[in-house]
Amino acid sequence: MRIPRPRAAIPAALVATLVAAGLTVVAAGTAPASAAEVRANGDAIVHLFQWRWDSVAQECESTLGPQGWGGVQVSPPQEHVVLPSAEGATYPWWQDYQPVSYRLDSTRRGTRAEFVDMVQRCRAQGVKIYVDMVLNHMSGTGSAGSGPGSAGTVYGKYSYPNLFNDGSGDSYGYGDFAPCYRRISNWGNKQEVQDCELLDLADLNTADPEVRRKIAKYMNAVIDLGVAGFRVDAAKHVQEAHLGDIINRLRDVPGFGGRPDLFHEVYGDGTIPYTAYAPYGGVTNFDYQRAVSSAFRDGAIAQLGNLPNYGGLTAAQAVVFVDNHDTQRENPTLTYKSGARYYLADAFMMAHPYGRPQLMSSYAFGSVHGQGPPSTSNGTTLAADCTGSAWICEHRNPGVAGMPGFRNAVAGTGIGSVVTDGNGRLAFARGNRGYAAFNATNSAWSRSFATSLPDGRYCNVGRGAYDRSTGACPGGAVTVSGGAFTASIAADQAVALHVEARLDGATPTPTVSPTGSPTPTASPSVPAGSTRFTATVSTDLGQEVYVVGSIPALGSWNPANGVKLSTTSGSYPTWTGSVSVPAGTAFEWKLVKVGNGSVQWENDPNRTGTAGSALTATWNQPGTTPPAATTVSFRATATTTLGQNVYVVGDLPALGGWDPTKGVRLSPTAYPVWTGGLNLPAGTAFSYKYVKRTDSGQVVWESGANRTATAGSVTLTDTWR
Repeated sequence: MRIPRPRAAIPAALVATLVAAGLTVVAAGTAPASAAEVRANGDAIVHLFQWRWDSVAQECESTLGPQGWGGVQVSPPQEHVVLPSAEGATYPWWQDYQPVSYRLDSTRRGTRAEFVDMVQRCRAQGVKIYVDMVLNHMSGTGSAGSGPGSAGTVYGKYSYPNLFNDGSGDSYGYGDFAPCYRRISNWGNKQEVQDCELLDLADLNTADPEVRRKIAKYMNAVIDLGVAGFRVDAAKHVQEAHLGDIINRLRDVPGFGGRPDLFHEVYGDGTIPYTAYAPYGGVTNFDYQRAVSSAFRDGAIAQLGNLPNYGGLTAAQAVVFVDNHDTQRENPTLTYKSGARYYLADAFMMAHPYGRPQLMSSYAFGSVHGQGPPSTSNGTTLAADCTGSAWICEHRNPGVAGMPGFRNAVAGTGIGSVVTDGNGRLAFARGNRGYAAFNATNSAWSRSFATSLPDGRYCNVGRGAYDRSTGACPGGAVTVSGGAFTASIAADQAVALHVEARLDGATPTPTVSPTGSPTPTASPSVPAGSTRFTATVSTDLGQEVYVVGSIPALGSWNPANGVKLSTTSGSYPTWTGSVSVPAGTAFEWKLVKVGNGSVQWENDPNRTGTAGSALTATWNQPGTTPPAATTVSFRATATTTLGQNVYVVGDLPALGGWDPTKGVRLSPTAYPVWTGGLNLPAGTAFSYKYVKRTDSGQVVWESGANRTATAGSVTLTDTWR
């Protein structure tokens, strides 16, 4: 859930409360975005618990970006205590949640340079980095005096010198901690819960503006590196007004062009409800976790078609999960140890529009509560290896891997046509974009399902991720005909179909062709062959390179359906990719840069090729002139609610082809005026409308007829209707 600028994020009454309490209300976004706008995937977050920075970077490039994950939650990157042995564990996982400074110099997961490299490489794949932020406290009674921190800082429970190692002298001493100085004993007393010590951890005195300044200084330091957001650990132990003041001090995220994205760990109860923290970002919904995990464990999922607002949190406010690093050990309703039923619950979470999903991806653990990640003898975390038994890598399970793509494809649609068959079987439509069915029983479920999906053959992404570049479909195909499909769903498995995993080559007719009017070429009936593309292309941050061409396998001149090429830090600016089409098929093609709100075609003429060969190219052939383009600027006046952003969506590929998940996002810099633009060939006529959309997928179209315009260095000034 994105936090809008202060005028939209924090109600006037709350601002007055902050001022009355002596808290600052600072205009957010004081630092300019220094990097180009970065394309982002959907809203689904995977928690790569305790992974090394270099392993996270590699996973973004190999798996998370291609599969459509929107973000990665990483373990706390700040310097922490080092405990060779504690409570029966060697270097327990929870040592990372006891910081001793705000330095990124060294943790068990890597260096500052490796952290920065991870952020940049993941952003290049459209994957945001979310830092697990330990904001409430520092180290604990049992850790003080155990030795220097992971970067060498010598500390005491109430003494933390040289917090930043930047010459500022910023530190924490005895007076910087809440004056309670004892463990929480009365959990029914809100003041005690928020001002005393959680598990004997030194509780920072966030009532002090200087403490809040230092916390925000650290958060801004990692924001400036490109970190997009935070999971705020133990948020309920920080007074709401103090948390609001810290958030108000944060800068905009460079490149993503918006406010940092926060969600808060809150165990809601009668003393401190979840909703107390909803004005400040998303809120972790443990009520959802208990209800949905139990339902799948017990095979009683029929009632989950239409979910309530668990804990009073709306879909836009809730961050939902089946398990996390705490519940795996403290309340193991469902974990990877539960087998197929656990992954079925994860798939359901990804398919249902309630809340923003956070999926746990962890390492194997036994009976010792604090067991740390696979490590060397000195506590350094080993590289994640998803082919062995030490790392579980839940996000790669076939029952889960295809669901980020499903979620992204159906964003903006609701639940419809709910089907049940006993307590353990549930199916529902996501508009005319997708359909999902779940069988939480011990026997197969065979029946026909009515659907609004267009007729055709679809990859079942409920049993594996669809690879558009190669056409690989490990989950098998399902045929929709006459508004229905028939399937036999095995015990504890799912069927999930969506319009962007269609196998029979149907693609939208392009509104504007790249050069002239290219004519599609029919594919002859000959054996399949692999065509490999190698392209030399320099790009801006946030841009990706596609091959788009005249045949369905290359998108039928629609960039949204082209073949995405890939590059690595070692091979850039060389981009490579492959596609399987019948050998000998002749086609035309071009290179396209996609990102930063625009689609950029390389110069004329169209290239030609034959399937089964290796094709190489360099962007902009010598002697050609880039096509004439003009900037179309948008200025739309629109008021929004918490979490909403405004997009321009239209009939051109550059405007998403009427798909609100692919439109041009506008900036709220001059709120309530939203601004943005894109490049189009001069004279291009197009239709468009404005859309309000949340990161969790809710979409509101403006009313009235389609708007129309013609490109030509024009500024379109409109008011939401």
